[in-house]
Amino acid sequence: MSLFEGSTPTPAPEAPPRRRLAGSAVVGLWALSLSLVALLVLTLLPTSFVIQRPGPVYDTLGTASTSDGAEQPLISISGAETYPTSGTLDLLTVEVLGNRERTPSWFELAAAWFDPARAVVPIDDIFPQGVTTEQRQEENAALMVDSQKEATAAALAELGYDVGELVRVHGLTGTSPAAGLIEAGDVIRSVDGVATPTTTALRDAINAADGAALTIVLDRDGQEQTVTVAPEQDDSTGENRWVIGVTIMQDFDFPIDVSIALNNVGGPSAGMMFALGIIDTLTPGELTGGERFAGTGTIDAAGQVGPIGGIRQKLYGAQEAGATWFLAPEQNCGEVVGHVPDGLRVFSVSTLDDALTALDAVTSDGDLDALPTCTAG
Repeated sequence: MSLFEGSTPTPAPEAPPRRRLAGSAVVGLWALSLSLVALLVLTLLPTSFVIQRPGPVYDTLGTASTSDGAEQPLISISGAETYPTSGTLDLLTVEVLGNRERTPSWFELAAAWFDPARAVVPIDDIFPQGVTTEQRQEENAALMVDSQKEATAAALAELGYDVGELVRVHGLTGTSPAAGLIEAGDVIRSVDGVATPTTTALRDAINAADGAALTIVLDRDGQEQTVTVAPEQDDSTGENRWVIGVTIMQDFDFPIDVSIALNNVGGPSAGMMFALGIIDTLTPGELTGGERFAGTGTIDAAGQVGPIGGIRQKLYGAQEAGATWFLAPEQNCGEVVGHVPDGLRVFSVSTLDDALTALDAVTSDGDLDALPTCTAG
């Protein structure tokens, strides 16, 4: 017998109705999920760009760190009287973030797009296909050495020194007709009786023979030698020319010893600032008048200033270093206009004399408005 016989059973409580997500909430969850997936993909997906940003700034009138961490003058000169300097002549560098082994993420690239001091550059522009990072570093180191020689030649020629131009053999090609006759380090003095103090003069003398055997006078370790070389035709550059199968470089026999100490910096873009630093060190008075100048540009022995890469990053590097005045190659002006940071005044230069004129105008309260600058168009 039931204890509750005759009583009405109590119904079980009903479960609360399940709430359905609103359509907008479902869409939001899907959007969040897709965003997380996209975030993961963008983090892991390789890119084909690198980032350029302002690099270290070096005062050519100051010091630089040696490999063991000691400080030494960036420019050292012996064999001539030197003078105290003041102010700064800053050379500027550009750092590259990324390489073929590790490219920047898409988020790093996006951030760089909105930073005027940075530039997003196709990786092939900085790291060409088939060229290893080590090869690129070696090439930039060689360009820096050549830049220092050309800068020294330009500065000393400006001061009236005889810089002793000469052509030195850097190496021989694989199938060189000069093999066994010419060696790396040789100085080529003349071809068929024509003096060849420059690389242009040497090429012209070789082509003038039109394939005939050449009588070449060399200087090898201070000893004169004469060899006969039969040139070959070469069309690898798109034009037929006669060659003797050597790689050459413009060198100089300087009357004084100029040493430039700058580790871990490559490329030719510091040439003009090196030349100005050498001139200031070798002349009485202060070329800068105590002012802070920055600048960039290649230079050759004739004092011609050439264009460089990364000009916008260098403008911001100069501003961050506290420079007031900036010397920019005339051929880079198209990249300068509209990208000059606040507090920096830019002068356009195409020669070493232009740069010296700009420094003199600033330090002597000259007419700065009369100096060339970078303008639109």
